[in-house]
Formats: sequence, structure tokens, C-alpha cells
Amino acid sequence: MSVSSSSMGGGDARMRSVVWFRRDLRVEDNPALAAAARAGGEVVPAYVWAPEEDGPYYPGRVSRWWLSQSLKHLDASLRRLGAGKLVTRRSADAVVALLQLVRDTGATQLFFNHLYDPISLVRDHRLKEMMAADGIVVQSFNADLLYEPWEVVDEEGRSFTMFAPFWNRCLSMPYDPAAPLLPPKRINSGDLSMCPSDDLIFEDDSERGSNALLARAWSPGWQNADKALTAFLNGPLVYYSVNRKKADSASTSLLSPYLHFGELSVRKVFHLVRMKQLVWSNEGNRAAEESCTLFLQSIGLREYSRYLSFNHPCSHEKPLLAHLRFFPWVVNECHFKIWRQGRTGYPLVDAGMRELWATGWLHDRIRVVVSSFFVKVLQLPWRWGMKYFWDTLLDADLESDALGWQYISGSLPDGRELDRIDNPQLEGYKFDPHGEYVRRWLPELARLPTEWIHHPWDAPASVLQAAGVELGSNYPLPIVGLDAANARLQEAMSEMWQLEAASRAALDNGMEEGLGDSSDVPPIDFPQELQMEVDREPARIATNVMTTARRREDQMVPTMTSSLNRAETEISADLGNSVDSRAEVPSHLHFQPRTEREETVHANAGTGVRTNGIHQHNNFQQTQHRMRDVLAPSVSEASSGWTGREGGVVPVWSPPAASGHSETFAADEADISSRSYLDRHPQSHRLMNWNQLSPSL
Repeated sequence: MSVSSSSMGGGDARMRSVVWFRRDLRVEDNPALAAAARAGGEVVPAYVWAPEEDGPYYPGRVSRWWLSQSLKHLDASLRRLGAGKLVTRRSADAVVALLQLVRDTGATQLFFNHLYDPISLVRDHRLKEMMAADGIVVQSFNADLLYEPWEVVDEEGRSFTMFAPFWNRCLSMPYDPAAPLLPPKRINSGDLSMCPSDDLIFEDDSERGSNALLARAWSPGWQNADKALTAFLNGPLVYYSVNRKKADSASTSLLSPYLHFGELSVRKVFHLVRMKQLVWSNEGNRAAEESCTLFLQSIGLREYSRYLSFNHPCSHEKPLLAHLRFFPWVVNECHFKIWRQGRTGYPLVDAGMRELWATGWLHDRIRVVVSSFFVKVLQLPWRWGMKYFWDTLLDADLESDALGWQYISGSLPDGRELDRIDNPQLEGYKFDPHGEYVRRWLPELARLPTEWIHHPWDAPASVLQAAGVELGSNYPLPIVGLDAANARLQEAMSEMWQLEAASRAALDNGMEEGLGDSSDVPPIDFPQELQMEVDREPARIATNVMTTARRREDQMVPTMTSSLNRAETEISADLGNSVDSRAEVPSHLHFQPRTEREETVHANAGTGVRTNGIHQHNNFQQTQHRMRDVLAPSVSEASSGWTGREGGVVPVWSPPAASGHSETFAADEADISSRSYLDRHPQSHRLMNWNQLSPSL
């Protein structure tokens, strides 16, 4: 807990306190609410909706729907405890709105719970300064983590930069996480008639139909979160170690949206799972005990995401390993659009992307598959994928998403190797062995036998005809072959190491003047299609209906039977250099007649600068030119030390040896403790010098 001001209020009945709710939308185990109730006097619960402060990370449709339902649930809970209402305010500046609310109510104290993303850290510091200047007592608490980030350090007092030692330290702390708090028995908010609330508008008319479908699958609210936790503890948890990899069934906890919005206390989850683990350990149920260990590890990853965000506040936009600043990402909005729409030609990837758009949810294993394909096969900038996840996921979480995408792109010291492509075909038989997940989200492939469901390009013509599948017509051919993608990735890695070595040589030779830290290179801009229209006045959203509708139509999952007709129009617009700058889908990606099925799209693609599908040959002179344009990394190190069914069998199939789409790549389990990549490239241990980064808020 932290306190700002020189004195504390007593239990004067005339005293009034404001409790600022954010991502802690619950009355149970809410330290700020409990402290305000204990302080005595009147308690004014408040919520300020100021999404403009988040810049490009304006909440997406499904996230806003969840928030609206959760606030209604919280308001009803507070009223049952005696509060008059949840006071809501709409503002472009949460600090100014809170300061005005404190003055309107005559409050002398403000209570809130910590957040750890960079925008919130800066906002909270500014809030405490302004409140202290007005003589308002401010108290803040930990309600989102097992331990505060500054509590978890190594023997030398430095922060961890690898997950395994971080989590081991958390599990071996000399004191347990605080026990969850009970809800207050009573809240007295006094007369709030002179404290009006603003109507918060979270959806427009075009979104209501889709949002109504969400209510059939999800029940936001802290009491519903408690029910979901109980159901998981008494059911799927015991088999979690066996079923967690199955994408074709509800094998995960489905608790992440509740945890993100703070409807569920992470401390409560931790203690209840540990109790289950103790019981099963005493019973000798080793499989169930292992299930608890693995599930707690997923809780640990959530903790670690906030830990990294706190210690490295630019981790959502800059890689933690300095050499990856030189990776030549492919700036190709055409491929980005195809990935979003689930038209890559790789069934497991396409099924995942269509489920994401339709439901706002993805199994964690499918998230790894689609993000790995995005980064390693298409080699698109990982921040684009992270931003799209933010726009479409129910549990969109900046810290967790940044950790996941940095891990996949090899940007973490213990991240996945960037130079290893995971074959979606093999991943399909690992996580969806019977093809049920693919058939659910790709009905055009529903009649394909399981033997071919994850690689239809290898299926005999008679099998495709019997299943009603026309590759290139009602289902696309692969956007790029894995052979070509792997060759291009290796060339890009080689270019990255050349640029990194040249930069280090320039520093060693005393030529660093004018180069500076490579972290000063601005990140690649988001595509125009990802620039969310931030409506400053939600009540007037009707003026943007046409723009919103166009964006929604652009991201909709296409009807594959009409793809051919629509593609001709898109190609003419793209090749004609029209005013619309968005890249459209080239027809030759899916519809050009092929004489050999194993022919791959872009098979002769190399490295170099690649924009919207146009390849430029990369030679030594261009590499040197790029080196001069890219800023060199700082020599100084960072101050902190870097420490389908149950029993389903994968079908046996024999892909044609000549097929460019069937060559097997390393596709073993994602292991966050893998170090082989760093062992081969010891210089990549060097971290960004975060002290020289300019604020990106």
C-alpha cells in the first residue's frame, strides 16, 4: 500500500471518501474498497471512462461490451451493500475528472488499486501529485498481483528478466500472498443527488447485434466470475495437464476475461488452487497435482507480464533484445488482411482467425499457432498482430499480449527461437487431432477426411472432389509455402546479424556519433486499417456509421464462394494505384491456375525490403545502406540483470516428398525456458538500454 499526504483521516462520520474503480470491478477482495469502508464516513464509488488516454489501444468492441456488463453488475452489487450508486464520468482526462469529482463531493480521501502498464503508472503519479496539492489523502493498494513488482528481486536486489527464475522466486517468497478479503458488510455513500453521473456509451447500433450473441456464451460480473472459478476447480482442473492442449474442447479455465477486468481476484485463484493441490498431493493423485502446477504457471505468466511492463515500460512496442531492432520485418498489408480474414490456406490458422473474429476468444494453443505463423511465416511486424489481438479479444490485455508476442518473436531472453518455423500442419494434428476444431470454423472443409484436414493441398483430386473442396475457389491455396518462408526467414536473420555486427563495429571504431541508441528508431506504424476511430463524444457516434461499417466489412470473414468475383475488383484497385492506400489481395495468391499442386506462392521470394508483396533483391550495397539508416544500439547494458478427444491418436499420413507445403520443421512444444537460440547467438543477451528511451505515452 502507498499513501500520499501528510495526515490520515479518522473515523469522522462527516468524512467522505472516493473509491476509484478501474480494472478491479469487484467488491470481494478489493483492498481500496475495504480500506474506504474501514475509514468510516461516506464512500463514493466512482468509475471514469477515458479511453482516449490509451492512445492507439482504444478498447475493441468485445472488450467494451464486457466492460459495460461488468459495470452494471458492479453497480447492482454496490447498491445491495448500501451505496447509492456507482458514479460514472466520461472524460478525456481521468485525473481532471477525478479531481472535479472530489471537489463536487467534498471528499477528503481517494482510494484506488494499482495498475502496472506505463500509461497507468504515469497517470497515477500525476494524480497523487495533483491530489496532494489540494490536500487530499491518496491511498493505493495491490489488488492485481500476488506480489508487487518491486518485492520480487534476485539475491543482488535486481529484477528478473527470465520467467523461470522469476516464478521460482515467487513460489519461494518468505511470506505467502495476502489472503483474499471479504466484501464490506455495509457501504454508506450518503446523498449523491448532487453528484450526477454521465451516461457511458460503449456500443453503437451496428454493434448491438453482434454483442447480443456474446451474452449467450459469457456472463460478465464478479459473482459470475466466482461461479466460473468454482466450476473450473471442481471440474476441468483435475484433467488440466492432459486436456489443456486440446483446441477442440473447452479444456482451459476461461477465466482470463474475469482476471483482466478484475472481477476475479488472482490471490483468491492462487490460494484455492494451492488448497486443491495440497489435497490431491495427500491423496497421491500425481496427475491432478501436476495439473495444479501447470495452471499456477499460467497465473505466473500473467504475473510476469505485469512485472516486465513495470520494469520495462516500453515492452509493448520495443523488443527487449537489442539485435532484433535490426530484423527486416515485411511491411505487407495485403498479407496482414489475408491473415485477419482467415484466408491463409492453412486450415488451423484460418480456423483460429475466424473463431477470433466471430467470438472474441481463442484457445491459448491456437493463439500461439496464429501468432507464430504471423511472425515467422509471414514475417509481419509483431506489433501489428498484438494490436489486432487487442482490438478483437474479450480478454485483451496489454501486458499479457505484449509478453506473448515478444515471446513468439524471440524478443525475450527466454523466448522462442525466431529462426524456427512451426509447421501448422503438424500443429494441427497435435492440438486438433480429429479435425473437429477446423471443421467447426471452416465448414467448406467439413467433409474432408481427417487424414487430409490439416493439409488439403496434398489430398488426391478424387478426395477433394468428393469433399466438395476446390482449392483456389471455395478454399484458398496456401499464401506462401513453408519452404519459401523458411528460406526467406533465414535470409532475414542473416541480414539482421549483419546489420547488428556492422553497428557494433561502428561503435567499436568510434564511429557512433550521430547513430545513438537503436531504440530511438520509431516502431513500424500500424496499418491504417488498425487505426481505431476514437470518438471523443460517444453519444454522437452516428456521424461515423459509414466509416465504421466499412472497417467492419473489411475485417469480416469472407464468403469463400464469392471470393473469385470479389478478388477481380480488389486486384484492379491494387494494381491501379488507387487513392485508397490499403493493399488488397492479389489474385495470383489464390486463383492462378497451377499445373503442379506442390507449386508454392512466392517460392522465389528472398530477403531485402518487402512492401505489399513487391520484392526487392537484397545485396551487400543495400545492406550497407540500411546499416547507415538504422541507429546503432547503445553500448551500455541495462541496469537490471537478466536473469480432441481424450486419448486421440494423430492419424498416420505420408505427404508427397516434393511438396513444398509438407516439409517438416521443428514443431516441438513451446518452452519458455528454451535457451538454444541464445546459446548459438551469445551477443543477443545484450538488452535495450531502457534508460535512454524517450517516453512513448
